Amino acid sequence: MKAMVLHERGRAGVALREMPAPDCPPGWARVRMVAASVNRVDLYMRDSGAGITHDLPLIMGVDGVGEVIDAPGQPHLAPGDKVILYPYEFCGHCRACLAGDQPLCHSARILGEHRHGTFAEEVALPARALVKLAPEADMERAAVLGVAYLTAWRMVFGKAPVGPGSVVMIQGAGGGVSYAAVQLARMAGARVIATTSGADKLAHFRARGIEVIDYRSEDVPKTVLRLTGGEGADLVVDNVGEATWGASLRSVARGGHLVTCGATTGAHPSADIQRLFVRQISIHGSTMGSMDEFRRLIRAWEAGGFTPLIDRAFSLAEVPEAFAHLEDPARMGKILIRIS
Repeated sequence: MKAMVLHERGRAGVALREMPAPDCPPGWARVRMVAASVNRVDLYMRDSGAGITHDLPLIMGVDGVGEVIDAPGQPHLAPGDKVILYPYEFCGHCRACLAGDQPLCHSARILGEHRHGTFAEEVALPARALVKLAPEADMERAAVLGVAYLTAWRMVFGKAPVGPGSVVMIQGAGGGVSYAAVQLARMAGARVIATTSGADKLAHFRARGIEVIDYRSEDVPKTVLRLTGGEGADLVVDNVGEATWGASLRSVARGGHLVTCGATTGAHPSADIQRLFVRQISIHGSTMGSMDEFRRLIRAWEAGGFTPLIDRAFSLAEVPEAFAHLEDPARMGKILIRIS
């Protein structure tokens, strides 16, 4: 089968290759991939991969959708069923799995990181990691849900769930996870304040009734305080890291929450501990979501609660070009990979 493979670090180390079709042991299902999406972690794996246990060559890609080829002994899955892949291969019997918190599984393996991923014509996964989609489901829209939207779901509805009356400030709102968080917070009835830059992005959010701050020309914390009558945001979503961390902390209301899922600009900002305890701010780390959260996300999408934004689509052979587009500051929303 054809697959996009990382065989060495760096841009030149990503190439379309012929790979063996995956084995399908009992309890697993084999899926013909239809589409996937590009995520920031793909660039991290290409350029470093430090701290992630894996071997090269590695098929890249973390999330995606497809159609069941076969699922021996799995009566709930039939050939031709449309399915979305949960990005984790989890054990199902450790303490975290039994508690329904699969991202904390003691032996979890993430697709495209610890094991072969989704940029391939076929993928095999434990059947418990597949969720059936409606026969009429838009497969391309579904393909971008698995990482960005699942991650945003847990950030918005996890340890500090938002709802009507909540004020949510989201850093770098043009990115995949942040854009998803904007949509989900709006779906929940929260007031959303987004930071971004560039005339097109600013106009995009304003046209949708979202309060927006140009972080290049405005002081973000002062503007958040002005917009909220001096209160600040109940929840701040930050997946940028060092470059935005100080502004994020100064934008949180007393007793509020800051949730982070990334550190693309650095992982060691000032903790500002005095602000944390004086204002009683809580900080939460977040990575993707549980199977229950995944199902709720899919139901919300199928019910029309939000429509994922796809910036641009590429073929499987064009994955290197898709990676380059991910680094384009003008890009907004998700990048799709059409596989079949």
